[in-house]
Amino acid sequence: MTSSSSPSPAAPRGARTVVVGGGTMGADVAVVLARGGASVTIVEPAAAQRERIAPHVRAELAAAGLERRAARIATVAALAEVDWAGTVLVVECITERLDAKQALFAELERHAPAGAVLASNSSSFPIGAIAEGLETAARMLGLHFFMPAHLVPLVEVVLGPRSDAARADWLSDFMRGCGSVPVRVKKDKPGFLANRLQHALSREAFALIDEGVASPEDVDAAVRFGFGFRYLAAGPVLQRDHAGIEVHCAAAATMYPTLSNTTEPARALRERVERGDLGMKTGRGFFDWPEEKRRAERARYDALLRQGLALLAGELPPVDRSDA
Repeated sequence: MTSSSSPSPAAPRGARTVVVGGGTMGADVAVVLARGGASVTIVEPAAAQRERIAPHVRAELAAAGLERRAARIATVAALAEVDWAGTVLVVECITERLDAKQALFAELERHAPAGAVLASNSSSFPIGAIAEGLETAARMLGLHFFMPAHLVPLVEVVLGPRSDAARADWLSDFMRGCGSVPVRVKKDKPGFLANRLQHALSREAFALIDEGVASPEDVDAAVRFGFGFRYLAAGPVLQRDHAGIEVHCAAAATMYPTLSNTTEPARALRERVERGDLGMKTGRGFFDWPEEKRRAERARYDALLRQGLALLAGELPPVDRSDA
């Protein structure tokens, strides 16, 4: 990667960035970038959605002690309204449709400066598929956040088949400057890294529910108050060094043959999808969600995530607060 074709420097403070898509994910990604001191232009065609962005980002940055940085976030309705000069990073956060993403990146290739990194927040599509047909696919990477993006520290930096590894290094450094914890995904596999791990757990969890081994409530409790509680301190690899690798190896030899290896979603999931019981968005999933209960659960969930962030504060990358 040459200096003439690459963004510089990697530090986000003062950098010009663009987020395309101002929904829940896009607005939270903008909070993350502004947290690091970047200026952010959010492209969102829907006027009603644009109006919701400013109070949301102001409140979230204020909660992080960085309210003044809300002034760094602007909204526009179209790509043509963006001042592209000096932009170093574009993050796509639009609907999960491959054709829409491919069309957008073809446009971004024309609009964004030649050295700007183009990143997709997609969780469903391979980065190589989104970048198909791009002349500058080397600067195209995955940048996969987890909801809520401003509260979950992890972000995946995903390399497609044609992605430039040096740009992945730059993007990882940039995200550390925003207070995020980047992990590098070297191969463009479906689900990348974290979602593959999450779905491996979920497949077994829902298989146990299908078999009548445990209730949904007890499955959740087993994760949250059992091994999941320990994951705040150490992931599954470090846990093995704590507990003893031979212990895990022996248990694996006993359990692996009986673990679910089904290639289709569990019955407990399929039946609810068929009924339209999709969770909080429809008022019912595995649990009932009248509006008051839904609001209370969202508040409880976010509060615990913030407490988790506070516990991990000493292990998270610091952000530059010199002008906060």
